Amino acid sequence: MGEVLWLTAKLAGITTLLLLVLATPLSWWLARGRSSLRTVVTAVVALPIVLPPTVLGFYLLIALGPKSPLMVLLQPFGVRTLAFTFEGLVIGSLIYSLPFAVQPLRNAFIAVGDEPLEAAATLGASPWDRFWRVALPLALPGYVAAGILTFAHTVGEFGVVMMLGGNIPGETTVLSTEIYRLVEGLEWGQAHRLSLLLLVFAFTVLLALLAIERRSRVLDPKG
Repeated sequence: MGEVLWLTAKLAGITTLLLLVLATPLSWWLARGRSSLRTVVTAVVALPIVLPPTVLGFYLLIALGPKSPLMVLLQPFGVRTLAFTFEGLVIGSLIYSLPFAVQPLRNAFIAVGDEPLEAAATLGASPWDRFWRVALPLALPGYVAAGILTFAHTVGEFGVVMMLGGNIPGETTVLSTEIYRLVEGLEWGQAHRLSLLLLVFAFTVLLALLAIERRSRVLDPKG
């Protein structure tokens, strides 16, 4: 059981850290950019929210399987397939959890508004400095919310994990797939304990998000 918990936390942790970095420029562009493509990109980013996880998992399985064009390009480097591997699960989790990182960050950058950035510009701050010294600190609650949501969503994901990674002990078995295995094996007691653990975890996440939202309203001078 410890191995399953560790693998779940490892997958969620890596996914969260990578997405907080990768989603930042995308979220900034969606919040502050003026391209007509923003609507299309926003829809693509949000697609995993409405797309059945098994559908996304199926296409990821094809894309990361040994016969995909991507794997053909990677075979000279010794990579034959990423399907049914932990690395493949990380890639799948990055795609499936992307909107749960992008949306809070995008909303946080929108909430920053133009005034603080314009004030910094009048003081001679470069665009880079305006982002790091003004926008980023003001968007910190959004980063906390994005981190919590991404971690929790990755912990609870089942469809993509099962389609792309299967249920290989020590490699791709995480909490959600372990519960499925226990139910299949009629091990109701252990399945109940793990399910209760995830229930408590989910409730705690919701309480944390509500606390962040309340604190943001208190600290927002416009609120």
